[in-house]
Amino acid sequence: MNNRIEIPLSKKKIAMLLLGSIAFVVGGIWIATNPERFIPNIFRITDPEIIRIGGIAGILFFSATGIYGIKKLFDKKIGLIVDSDGITDNSNASSIGLIEWNDISEIRTKQIMSTKFLLIDIVNPEKYIGKAKNGLQAKLMRANMNMYETPLSITSNTLKYDFGELEKLIQTEFKRNKNAR
Repeated sequence: MNNRIEIPLSKKKIAMLLLGSIAFVVGGIWIATNPERFIPNIFRITDPEIIRIGGIAGILFFSATGIYGIKKLFDKKIGLIVDSDGITDNSNASSIGLIEWNDISEIRTKQIMSTKFLLIDIVNPEKYIGKAKNGLQAKLMRANMNMYETPLSITSNTLKYDFGELEKLIQTEFKRNKNAR
């Protein structure tokens, strides 16, 4: 029996993240064009050029997240699918599609500030990094690998699902499907 669970992307959550990106881009522009206004209020930095560079870095980073948010807002794919094959992830920038149950060795929960996410430990990380659609995605996955010892993570930030329920669902299905084949 193939018990397929589909969790859609939350357009409301994505729109809120997009609005946050826009606000940070505007803030970055303000900082980059008026760096002297922020001396010495930010980290006691007195060099306006360093403050300007920080503003430009913010503009670049949050512009990229905003572009990704616009793309996700119009994405018609299901955010996450859990079935007897594994977890098919389309929820974030480092998502690579199907993660097979038998490739998963452990599922851990991590929290950074207020954001919780699931870390999917896998037997062969290079297999999944090799599935990256582009160089940026591969770099994101390698950064995850360096920080968390796995390239794969799932959060409910863009899903129509509560994180606690998502964690319980994926842990239950992992136990049910691991080595079932």
